[in-house]
Amino acid sequence: MALSSMTGFARSEGVVGSTVWAWELKSVNSKGLDIKLRLGPGMDAAEAAIRQKIGQAVARGSIFASASVKREGATSEVRINDAVLAQVIEAARIIAERVDARAPGVDGLLNIRGVIDIVEPEETEEERAAFHTAILDGLDLALEGLVAMRQAEGSALARILIERLDEIAALKHQAETNPGRKPEAIKAKLLESLSALMETGKGFDPDRLHQEALLMASKADIREELDRLDAHVAAARKLIAQGGPVGRKLDFLAQEFNRETNTLCSKANDVSLTAVGLELKAVVEQFREQVQNLE
Repeated sequence: MALSSMTGFARSEGVVGSTVWAWELKSVNSKGLDIKLRLGPGMDAAEAAIRQKIGQAVARGSIFASASVKREGATSEVRINDAVLAQVIEAARIIAERVDARAPGVDGLLNIRGVIDIVEPEETEEERAAFHTAILDGLDLALEGLVAMRQAEGSALARILIERLDEIAALKHQAETNPGRKPEAIKAKLLESLSALMETGKGFDPDRLHQEALLMASKADIREELDRLDAHVAAARKLIAQGGPVGRKLDFLAQEFNRETNTLCSKANDVSLTAVGLELKAVVEQFREQVQNLE
């Protein structure tokens, strides 16, 4: 299964009977799955099915789904509300008897709300069923396009993430082979810092110096951090190869990468090892930024 990003766009459109419909789907990054719908007239009954289809197609992201519906070729019917018209005429007659007023003309009657109704032609059960089916089929088509676009971006992200993991592995090897982390180098550094004391002091115990060097080497040991970095790189490669909605798991690994890198920098006893740690932090941050775009 391929990786997918959380960003994408797709559109589908069609005609059923006298109705023209169109779907537009847009997705952006989100911590979870958030579906926002804007449906056309006559689609309320399909909302539950629409949400279900979107939830089955994507696992994560903020999804904006918009459906437009327009009826073409259908002739509206003008109907006179006889009951309302009779009441208006009677009211006009009563008013004319009480005051000197001219009876309302046709234009006046037409302007009175309720006298004239514009009625859209009613759909049959078969037409409603055909429209419902066409709308859901059109959503399937739009979702296929959205998923394809998200997977295409996901493939590009996978290549970038693999490159970052390769860099992390290379920097981990540099840290592992750095001469500054060897006990001999630590002892030499300690000897250098205590050279003045050794020249002027008497009774200085060389064995104590050796013990201090071993203690310092123990505190500066980054073997555990290096092993964990190896394990995290292997786990990340496995998740990328597995594919699917693994963005959250990779985000967790990015946090663990950062944790081990921070510890490595804090333990570094050599300028060159610190430089490797800082470069490692930069690559880990680049890895984390790309992971934020994954489903």
